Amino acid sequence: MIGTKLPRRVVLSPNIEPRAEGKFPRFLILHYTGMATAEKACNWLCVPESKVSCHYLIDESGNITQMVGEEMRAWHAGVSCWEGETDINSCSIGIEIQNPGHGAGYPDFPPKQMEVVAALSKDIVARHGILPQHVLAHSDIAPERKIDPGEKFDWRYLHAQGVGHWVAPVDVSGGVFLQQGDRGDPVLALQGMFSLYGYRIVKNGQYDAQTRLVVEAFQRHFRPSRVDGIADHSTVATLHALLQSRPAAA
Repeated sequence: MIGTKLPRRVVLSPNIEPRAEGKFPRFLILHYTGMATAEKACNWLCVPESKVSCHYLIDESGNITQMVGEEMRAWHAGVSCWEGETDINSCSIGIEIQNPGHGAGYPDFPPKQMEVVAALSKDIVARHGILPQHVLAHSDIAPERKIDPGEKFDWRYLHAQGVGHWVAPVDVSGGVFLQQGDRGDPVLALQGMFSLYGYRIVKNGQYDAQTRLVVEAFQRHFRPSRVDGIADHSTVATLHALLQSRPAAA
């Protein structure tokens, strides 16, 4: 069973299959469980009718449970896309992080839990050569369906530990902004920037509901101080800085 050497228990999920031919882990996708406890999440991830699984589950105390071998395809991403790749499950490792989620109070992620998320993530990206910009939130790859792990997840800390792509967000201020209902070349340029970074977005020059959801997903990950779906100066400037600083593929 290929996987980390970090301390962990192993609870095997039946919800697995081989990766698609020619596919290998090049993305790391982080989720929250959205369930009351890690044990309930673990049980659900092991029930065939749930049709979901993950490679690793990390509880609030930082305990790691491996549920799928890294060589196998886990069912964690669902309908999703990044950089045009639509079979994310076949080319990713999925980590579920225990947190009851936005519908149940959405508590902070404890420091010990974040330490272990960072350690496990660093181990995974090193072994598989995963690019920093390929360490993503579930909401990044499925912005029309998902909002996890959400704006409280500490991406800044993760980057400081050597995992993921991050720049200091530009401060929120006034100025020109784009929002749902707007249309024209500025919206088309904005959609082009998001597409270039990796988001799936229709480039139609219309600030529609899909564009708003992509903006919200971006804000949750990269500008979490305000998640409102409005492309203000802070959002656009932060996106531009990320594009300028994106590490090149080896």
